Amino acid sequence: MVCQTYHTPVLPEETVDGLNIRGNGVYADLTFGGGGHSRRILAALGKEGKLYGFDQDEDALAGAPEDERFTFVHSNFRFLENWMLYYGHEKIDGIVADLGVSSHHFDTAERGFSFRYDAPLDMRMNQRSALTARSVVNEYSPEKLADILHLYGELNGCRRMAAAIAETREQKPIETTQELAELLSPLLGKDHEKKTLARVFQALRMEVNGEMEALREMLEAAVRVLRPGGRLVVLTYHSLEDRMVKNMMRTGNVEGRMVQDAYGRPIAPLKPVGKMVTPSEEEQERNPRSRSAKLRIAERTEQ
Repeated sequence: MVCQTYHTPVLPEETVDGLNIRGNGVYADLTFGGGGHSRRILAALGKEGKLYGFDQDEDALAGAPEDERFTFVHSNFRFLENWMLYYGHEKIDGIVADLGVSSHHFDTAERGFSFRYDAPLDMRMNQRSALTARSVVNEYSPEKLADILHLYGELNGCRRMAAAIAETREQKPIETTQELAELLSPLLGKDHEKKTLARVFQALRMEVNGEMEALREMLEAAVRVLRPGGRLVVLTYHSLEDRMVKNMMRTGNVEGRMVQDAYGRPIAPLKPVGKMVTPSEEEQERNPRSRSAKLRIAERTEQ
């Protein structure tokens, strides 16, 4: 039951098709969630195939399929290379990552990912982590808070928001999602209040979970562990992560720097496959989370 309600995968057929699965290949689903993509991969694998499903949230384990070809890895995907070596794989055939937050996180009130519910400011994907959204909101300096809101939320007025948070917490700690939303509400235009709050919560979540640094480490590891011809398939949901993925697939680094060899030839360990894919209007209507999704696919070159 967990696998059916935990999370609805975006572009499921296009994502798994992008892996160009070999029946006896080795694959990694770096964001297992409810297992929607993993189950499709397993259906395409032969008896000798192998799939590793990564998820740092222990809740996801309940949806792991009982299949001897599948191994659940309770870990952040930034450790992809270490885990593949641990299981005896120097090179693998494909990697899929559905970035962002699962439906389960948004819909489980007590996890504190959404301002739709009154819940403790938590936002940890790995509940064993020490840093919570409460810590960020109550302990970071106003300057650091403003930087986070600007960098990860791409928000105007981030310094006014940070100042309002700092002033409020001097009276008492900010404990819940609703307390945070209510203190920021006067600073937000009514026409864009929900959209702006969503960006505030996105910025806090990304800081709590170290998402951008983890993504960088994962993409760099993916280049090292993919065998020539192996596929990297990534679903992104906002411009910051999409820019990193696009740059990596085009240039081999997240900054987008074109590196050349001694003869002036570009060194590109990945080659984009096809064009970027977005969900149809029908899928966007059926699954609102898909509205900002972008699917990118790349193949490991011989370099």
